[in-house]
Amino acid sequence: MEQPSPPPETNYNDTLQVDFTWSKFKSHITTVADPSKPLYIVDYSTIKKECILVSSAATGARIGTGTLHIFSINPNFKLHGRKGTLKALSRWKTSYTHLSYAFAASPDGPPATMTWTGNSDFKTWDFVCLDEHQMPVAKFKANWWALKKIGYIEFLGDRAISEAARDEIVVTGLTIMYCMVLRTMSLPSFFGAVFARPGPIKDSSAAQPQHNSVPAQTDQALAGKQD
Repeated sequence: MEQPSPPPETNYNDTLQVDFTWSKFKSHITTVADPSKPLYIVDYSTIKKECILVSSAATGARIGTGTLHIFSINPNFKLHGRKGTLKALSRWKTSYTHLSYAFAASPDGPPATMTWTGNSDFKTWDFVCLDEHQMPVAKFKANWWALKKIGYIEFLGDRAISEAARDEIVVTGLTIMYCMVLRTMSLPSFFGAVFARPGPIKDSSAAQPQHNSVPAQTDQALAGKQD
């Protein structure tokens, strides 16, 4: 089966590739420049509520999780202990929003409102993550019929290559992709879209305080809220 190729004019140091291993039922995420050195390990669970589990390949520490729902079309995610929601902006189009501390204008300011959009030709799905100014910060080209090479995540701009931003894009990007796969194949998800209430996400629905594994800028953001 045809596999997605890296985008043209790819900066191989700023592009990740997602490879799935059937024997271990997990994915390795590496840079295109060095596919022998995983940065992330993604485990999948069919029995736990959190079905997408993203960990650091270097330390084994859990970075984030993605949670899909049988009926609701709004998946949840957890990033370094902070819970969040990917909220649908449309019942039928691939358009989701979430709150981001990695892309906030200032460390002690409010989170930025990010948007994931996507287009599909039923073999590949091209997702784009936009910042609050609707400027692209990442692209995820995925082949959801692929048996091994799932796709490529390309980071765009200086802010997108920070560790906090990279973690967020990987966790939310994978969650969006598998959410759309589920929506395409699931009848309950179809009815979930029918009865959904799409629209902007509220700041109050951003998730809970983080713990010690939170990146430095997130700690500062929380401290700013407490002052």
